[in-house]
Amino acid sequence: MIDFSLTETQRQIVDTAREFGREVLGPAEIELDRISNPVEVFHPGLFWETMSRAFELGFHKMGLAEAYGGLGLDANTTGLVWEELGRHAPGLAAGLLAGASAHQIIAFLASGNQELLDRYVIPYCADSTGRRISAWGSSEPNLGSDGSNYDDLAVRHATTAVRKGNRYLLSGTKSNFVSNGSIADVFVIFACMDSSRGLKGSGTFIVPGDAEGLSRGTPLDKVGLRTLNQAPVFFENVEIPESYLIFPPGEDYPTLHNAIITVGNLGVGYLAVGLMRAAYEEGLAYARERVQWGKPILQHQLIAGKFFDLHAAIEAARALLWKASWLCKSAFPGDLKTSLTAKVFATRAAVRHTAEMVQVLGGYGISKEYPLEKYARDAQLLPIMDGTNETLLLKVAARF
Repeated sequence: MIDFSLTETQRQIVDTAREFGREVLGPAEIELDRISNPVEVFHPGLFWETMSRAFELGFHKMGLAEAYGGLGLDANTTGLVWEELGRHAPGLAAGLLAGASAHQIIAFLASGNQELLDRYVIPYCADSTGRRISAWGSSEPNLGSDGSNYDDLAVRHATTAVRKGNRYLLSGTKSNFVSNGSIADVFVIFACMDSSRGLKGSGTFIVPGDAEGLSRGTPLDKVGLRTLNQAPVFFENVEIPESYLIFPPGEDYPTLHNAIITVGNLGVGYLAVGLMRAAYEEGLAYARERVQWGKPILQHQLIAGKFFDLHAAIEAARALLWKASWLCKSAFPGDLKTSLTAKVFATRAAVRHTAEMVQVLGGYGISKEYPLEKYARDAQLLPIMDGTNETLLLKVAARF
């Protein structure tokens, strides 16, 4: 019943991702991570050149159907790729993950809306510049973990959408944590249309990045994942056609929101596994060479135990993610409980074990001479992405 073997196609894709991560993404991410001003990271130059090369290989469109020009890969195959890219460049990989969000949501929710398909999805799949990336905005300055509080009518999006003839006017602010917020060319935005219904009164809109009245803040200056652009987005009477409302308010809002979380958290989990692999490989190379008390430190039981625990965490997290991906492939969007469990488990382990590998290197572990300090910084952000682990844990517990 269970088969862990890869197809020839999967092996080829993984090999391509591994080589691209090692030769292109990894070096670019290290260089960009060292830029102190986050605004400068996303200036014309290395960031966009790297994104363009990722687009040329099709890493941006893996999950989109071939009918739109995508690669049509299933969740298990894309997961293999995200792990490889996360091994070398988790920040850039996270940007690629988020960059497909609007296009995937359009393809899923608005497959009959040819206008949106022609304007966004098909050109995105054909793009080789790296510029046609997207973002989605739900959280707001005062709406974070409460974004899953579907039953309290006092909880709602402060961003509003008011009908004006055959158009809508959007006004409000999305929080500092919109991935690709200051660079996206299209957004999926949740906005309140009926305040009496709480979050269920929100509609889901496609918003062009060049719409009049839309502006962006500066990228966050973060401790880790510094190559993932995250910035606030502001709307001041942004006018969009009524056909850009792709999901109306109603009782099905939690279903949509949970579907997005189910799929999105898989990607975060795979990035965590990639980071753990990176820390494992870096720490192991050092522990085999570093001699203390007359022998390589890997031969000391306390150090060997750290590597055993990390090896076990990688294997366990990957297996859980593979199951969650298989459920997603079997019946889209998959199983919320399994996906969130996999993400929480993998990201918790990434924080713990990257820190343990820093400990293995001792003083060198906190030096930028070695990449482990970056792995540990990057890992700190993963338990917060796509919902804090504490919030996701409660969503899982509600399904026990």
